[in-house]
Amino acid sequence: MQLFTKPVFFIYFIFALAGVLLVAYMGKKYKEYLLSQLFGSVTYAKLTAPLRTIPWVRTGLFYFFLFFLFTALAGPQWGTEIVEAHGEFAQAVIAVDVSTSMRAQDLKPDRLQNAKQMLQMLIENLKDERIGLIAFTSQAYIQCPITTDQQALDYFVSILQPDMLPEKGTSLAAPVSLAAKMLSKYPGKKALILLTDGEDHEAKELEQAQKTAQQNGIRIITIGIGTEQGALIPVKTDNAGKVLEYKKDKSGTTVVSKLDEKTLLELAKATNGAFVSYTTPAQVAEKIEGALKGLDKTNMRVASQVRYKNGYAWPLIIALFCLAGYLLWPCGRKSSPKPQEKR
Repeated sequence: MQLFTKPVFFIYFIFALAGVLLVAYMGKKYKEYLLSQLFGSVTYAKLTAPLRTIPWVRTGLFYFFLFFLFTALAGPQWGTEIVEAHGEFAQAVIAVDVSTSMRAQDLKPDRLQNAKQMLQMLIENLKDERIGLIAFTSQAYIQCPITTDQQALDYFVSILQPDMLPEKGTSLAAPVSLAAKMLSKYPGKKALILLTDGEDHEAKELEQAQKTAQQNGIRIITIGIGTEQGALIPVKTDNAGKVLEYKKDKSGTTVVSKLDEKTLLELAKATNGAFVSYTTPAQVAEKIEGALKGLDKTNMRVASQVRYKNGYAWPLIIALFCLAGYLLWPCGRKSSPKPQEKR
């Protein structure tokens, strides 16, 4: 436990006390010198004889005032209290395609690495949203629950890898269905940010994804990762990163993975979302931020923590009493003794 939140104020107190003592000493010496020059020591003694001397108690009250004032400023703390932090947040889920086609290098160094760079920029800039993370192929899995913890999100984004899931292929319905479950307890409009090349899906799954999103008030923002010209898909590389083998289909033909922009446009349009064509990580992150505006926000408890209570009030009260005692202490002329009656 740290007894004081700002103990540096005790150092300031030492300087303040030294300054007051120096001023008091120099002031007294200068006053005595000046008056002795004007009136002489004998005359000065006669003039000041009726005045009360300043007692050590009154002086002590002033120094106690300084001490307790700086003690209050140092922020003493004792006892504990539970503090809950709340905030207004919109809700969104990010779904990232981790199928084999995300190894394609039409975006350098490859599609998934570009997606990860963009997401790390996006997460850093999203201050008013609670975000969850999904990885998917033909099945979808939660990587990070909906949270405001940016460090956790950064970590789970950083460990995304192609083929990290056992299932192959790509299903757009799977991440939409899982995102709907994650967002179901939040009212109003939510968002799903879907990063994929859009390949290897069935028409029925696209219809199912649209229906699920519409029923759950989810706006889908689709990010097309890849190019329409496409690229080969590396499946084997050496230690230097040189490609040794590309993916082939069942007939032995080398597969070229191309962006299916039409499907992603259709999905975004059907859910009143937006389609973002991939350019650079910074530009895409900025466009997604704009597309997330207008989502409904929910008051949520962010965190609970135990903290020490600030006890500045008591030393401050004592300081004020000391100051009042110093200011109200009788000073000026001594009271004249009453004349005795003659008998």
